[in-house]
Amino acid sequence: MKRVILGLLVLATSAIADIPGDADVLFLGEVHDNPAHHARQAEIVAMVQPKAIVWEMLDSEEAGRVTSELVGDQGGLDAALGWTGSGWPDFAMYYPIFAAAPDAVHYGAELPRDKARDVMQEGRPSVSIRHEDLHRMLMAEIVDPVKLNPLLDLQRVSHCNALPEEMLPLMVDVQRVRDTMLAAGAAIALEETGGPVVVITGNGHARKDWGAPGLLAAVEEDAIIWALGQGEDGRGDPDGGFDLVESSPPVDREDPCAVFRKN
Repeated sequence: MKRVILGLLVLATSAIADIPGDADVLFLGEVHDNPAHHARQAEIVAMVQPKAIVWEMLDSEEAGRVTSELVGDQGGLDAALGWTGSGWPDFAMYYPIFAAAPDAVHYGAELPRDKARDVMQEGRPSVSIRHEDLHRMLMAEIVDPVKLNPLLDLQRVSHCNALPEEMLPLMVDVQRVRDTMLAAGAAIALEETGGPVVVITGNGHARKDWGAPGLLAAVEEDAIIWALGQGEDGRGDPDGGFDLVESSPPVDREDPCAVFRKN
């Protein structure tokens, strides 16, 4: 079976892109708190009707609670997942994605906060990836300096230049674990359902150059990767080697660096 991996980072103002009809895996990126991005994701999910959806926001146990019957009850689904209070943005933004494909099977790829702390304290061996090949890749990965420096810069900037330099490689480790968990979730979902599979994740994990799509491509060697990037008007396009970048109105949010200045 020909497999097409779409790394979709979607920004919600332009018309639906030409998505190949035989796509197997679609990475739909987002800025987590932008409702227009989630509306775009729901639009694409409704069009594709994936057999499976992989979530950065859910672990495997939580994802296993989703049933087609529960998908019809927004409040019930929110409660079953424990979404409200989890730290993720308002469930009302994400619910239309569930509702757009009520018969999809759901897979969780979240790295819980306690496990992220373990990675920072004990390194990558503190986690076990459910896909054997991807687990080996994660444990053996040595990021060359050409790739490592941009990864360090990404963590430096995303944490407002407030982290000690010695913490940045640990943050890169956490990022790589999350990338690998998403790739593993997509690979397992594809193997178990035959696809198409949609992955709901942040832009950083869906980027084509070093994110989850590249890891998935390494274990699906015949895959075609297509990346769609999603940004906000006036705030620059997301980097990541995407094949298509769209933009949507920005969210009025507090300065994310304010918390670091308070400390």
